[in-house]
Amino acid sequence: MAAEKKHFIRLINDDCRTYLRQIPDQSIDLILTDPPYNIAQYSTGNIPLPGRSAVNNDLGSWDLNDINPQDFVADFKRVLKPDGNIFIFTSYNLLGKWHAAFDPEFDTFQYFIWHKTNPMPKIYKNGFLNSCEMIVCLWNKGHKWNFSTQREMHNFFECPICMGQERWKAPKHPAQKPLKLLRHLITIASNENDVILDPFMGVGSTGVAALQLQRSFIGCEIEPDFYVATQQRIHQALAQQDSQQAYQKMDQQQFSAAGPGTFSNL
Repeated sequence: MAAEKKHFIRLINDDCRTYLRQIPDQSIDLILTDPPYNIAQYSTGNIPLPGRSAVNNDLGSWDLNDINPQDFVADFKRVLKPDGNIFIFTSYNLLGKWHAAFDPEFDTFQYFIWHKTNPMPKIYKNGFLNSCEMIVCLWNKGHKWNFSTQREMHNFFECPICMGQERWKAPKHPAQKPLKLLRHLITIASNENDVILDPFMGVGSTGVAALQLQRSFIGCEIEPDFYVATQQRIHQALAQQDSQQAYQKMDQQQFSAAGPGTFSNL
């Protein structure tokens, strides 16, 4: 009888452009990631609200580091399996750059819309609510794809932003994505036991969703505070689901902020 497939979770505190070079060729089934949007430069500061505390409009210094999609083409193509998929969250100011870099390299370049059912209100009623975010979708012919029904397979998905217990409080990540959305994408674009890669994992939402759906996960995060938060979230998710026996033991090297960990158990 064949040995039972063991999943693994690997968390890396490093610049993903460095760590990507260590990932073996054609070892990743799905790249699902949320790079900085580089919109902090357009911020006009916190938003005052009548009779309430001002809304924090500071995305953080990490969003000021320029993201050049061309920097990721070679490694994303190299590590992805021939039947793999790529989903990249992005914004209006970078969509054209992702298209210019990746469209010539893949058979299909599509976009997907996440509609937030509870966006921040426009208190002063002077523009549209910021209720939609875009996701770049890339694949080649023969890619794996779990098509359900015509009604459910629109390139459009509605759900709330993170609220309540799902929203990680310390540190708070302003761009934390909801698990419901991530599970929807992972279910469509990968299978159980597949390996999911998130080079910009933030506070680890993709990792939690992958764990819940019986996938392995590799996540890289350059910000130490977010990296530590991901460790805490993953341990919490494992405890809640009592899934410790289904996943390989996370050793000290994999959780070391000083080292990138290993890839030996792929």
